[in-house]
Amino acid sequence: MNILIVEDNAELAIELKDFLSTSGYVCKIAKNCVTGLEEINSNDYDIMLLDLGLPDGSGFEILKTVRKIQSKMAVIILTARGELDDRINGLQLGADDYLTKPFALTELGARLFAIIRRIHGFVVNDLDIHDFSLQLQDYKVHCDGIPVKLTKKEFDIFQYLVLNKNRVITRLQLTEHIWGDILEVNSDSNFIDVHVRNLRKKLEKYAAIEWFETVRSVGYRIND
Repeated sequence: MNILIVEDNAELAIELKDFLSTSGYVCKIAKNCVTGLEEINSNDYDIMLLDLGLPDGSGFEILKTVRKIQSKMAVIILTARGELDDRINGLQLGADDYLTKPFALTELGARLFAIIRRIHGFVVNDLDIHDFSLQLQDYKVHCDGIPVKLTKKEFDIFQYLVLNKNRVITRLQLTEHIWGDILEVNSDSNFIDVHVRNLRKKLEKYAAIEWFETVRSVGYRIND
């Protein structure tokens, strides 16, 4: 999952990025409205953590823009403002959740996972596909109870394809989801294909995976 952190407090922004990165999220920091909107327009983010009190404007204006151009992006407002009107305003503008500073990082993690489960329509921490089971919070995969050892990138790719089963996911979509900023990677590189190939080889050791389809010149699809 790609997360954009729009936060002008550099210390807090780095703390959030470090915490979320250890949980497997790909994070980018924007310190004001201008850079936040630039990131939204140039990259595909799943979730945004949005501070309201930014040096060059209100986070509410970013939220309004996001809902116009990227209605599927989840937004959690992070702010020192605890007034009821601000909370109501944020939710009415389309925010998915609201945390008042200071807050525990573990609470943020729990709320993020709850939003991800709601977005993808599942209510448990395990995700099953044919003979395989993914433990989303523990980053573990089993095949009929036998552990399958995957790298972090391989797990992220497998998880993303399973969450989007029966849909063709392009190489660009995988790149943005797993590596974050598409502007920082070489679009001519075959690193996605290499990681997918390694993932498939590992899965094939445990079960037949004819349902793991390569769509020529486009990307990949996992069929239910």
